[in-house]
Amino acid sequence: MDYVKEETSVMTERIIGHGTWYDKVAVELVERERKLGRSLDLIRTESGLGASGFPHIGSFADCARAYAVALALKEEGFKAEYIAFADDMDGLRKVPAGLPKSLKKYLGYPVTSISDPYACHKSYGEHMSHLLLEALDACGIEYKFMSGREAYEKGLFNKEIKTLLMNDKKIGEIVKEEVGQEKFVEVLPYFPVCSNCGRIYTTKAYEFLPKEEKVLYHCGGMEVKGGWLEGCGHKGEADYGKGEGKLSWKVEFAARWKALDIRFEAYGKDIADSVRVNDRICEEVLNWPPPSHVRYEMFLDKSGKKISKSAGNVFTPQVWLRYGSPQSLLLLTLKRFVGTRALSVTDIPQYMNELDELEDVCFGRKLVPDEKERAKLTGLYMYCRLFKQPSKPSVHVPYNLLTYLAKVAPKGSETEFIVEKLRDYKYVKDEVSDDLKRRVEYALNWARDFVEIKERAVKLSSEEVNAVKEFIQALQVETDEDQIQGAIFNIARKHGIKPAKFFKTLYTTLLGVPEGPRLGPYIVAMERKNVIEALRRAIKKR
Repeated sequence: MDYVKEETSVMTERIIGHGTWYDKVAVELVERERKLGRSLDLIRTESGLGASGFPHIGSFADCARAYAVALALKEEGFKAEYIAFADDMDGLRKVPAGLPKSLKKYLGYPVTSISDPYACHKSYGEHMSHLLLEALDACGIEYKFMSGREAYEKGLFNKEIKTLLMNDKKIGEIVKEEVGQEKFVEVLPYFPVCSNCGRIYTTKAYEFLPKEEKVLYHCGGMEVKGGWLEGCGHKGEADYGKGEGKLSWKVEFAARWKALDIRFEAYGKDIADSVRVNDRICEEVLNWPPPSHVRYEMFLDKSGKKISKSAGNVFTPQVWLRYGSPQSLLLLTLKRFVGTRALSVTDIPQYMNELDELEDVCFGRKLVPDEKERAKLTGLYMYCRLFKQPSKPSVHVPYNLLTYLAKVAPKGSETEFIVEKLRDYKYVKDEVSDDLKRRVEYALNWARDFVEIKERAVKLSSEEVNAVKEFIQALQVETDEDQIQGAIFNIARKHGIKPAKFFKTLYTTLLGVPEGPRLGPYIVAMERKNVIEALRRAIKKR
């Protein structure tokens, strides 16, 4: 079962569960399992944690979506569990950007055989895995962690490995049929760790000894990006029961799915071929129905390049959580599967504000007449909160307003200053909540690190467009906050727009709300060039 349909088709004639994509996936997964006659006592979802480089937003999204399906299953009344499986037996193929070049000497080594360059974990692989687990913990995602290395050493896949190695010819033909690769027609789908040099991908397994449960191999070399890594030439034998190697990706998923009884795993389109091959091997060699799948698109950076550990354009969950809440990060990852998305830090304010809008829908403060749309938006909010909703709505302060106040706040008393201003603006009446304190801290971090206005798309009349264009020209000349304030009045009248309406347009565009602090001082504090760029983008979006 491979869902590649648009999310608009999630709802049928009735609202399923909480009305979201995840509820539909859960219901259809259960229906499939019943048809297969498999036990529903425990339904496991899974995602793999790459341990070869810094985890990025895409890595986190994979985990969040798998957990959301587990949550949906629980909401349907089933016992479900999410497995976070670390691929920490993989070999290092390239030194990721930002890491010491000295790691180049470890190319080809399993990442858990490489020392942690930061000296805070047992290995390089453990360090990278735990960065992602740290983000999962911060967002409240519950998981059962499994280390690939430990799984192999404990013999969790021994039965599957034996079956796969005894059917190597059939596997070679399947791989050749599906992806045109002839490699596994000649070699076994297993990579021993060389007992002489310690590398893994430089080895080629050429014979299986079923009685001894060992594999014979030759350490010949491996292709790496940009060249060839020569092997040490050693010929030896590896005992797969002791974790002296690992399965090839072309068969490892299948082994995991059967051994761990995985019923759902999503995948990115970049590994679609591997998943297709593994599905066939799971079915035809291991005699086990593969799990249900969802195929998702990649996150891109603003230049259009895929966010990648090795490319150096990694946008980590830790960066997001410096400027935005865990719930806003979950909103980013759970909002939809289909389609690529360009992503940067400057998108965080948008998701913080959007989460507030979802909360307003959930608490009835924003009316959505369409029942299915209201259910979907409310359900999405509940998944972003992991079904731990507050008893009442939080205080919603536009992110851009908070960053403005953070920028103008006197050093040493920033929080007190911001809270006092929020009282003046009628956002705060009683005691300041912990949620608002965290929002203030996000804004302070933003103001310390950079200033970037994330404008809001506003429907503008032709008169308003011309007025905004003239205001942009004025901002290129005027530097005084009072002169800027006066220019807004003059330009509005010149174009036949009521000043109050023009102010509302500017506030909504720059802050996301129809009113706020005096605009002249705001524009000076946020730097005129940033305001000009935001207004120009707003005109282009109309």
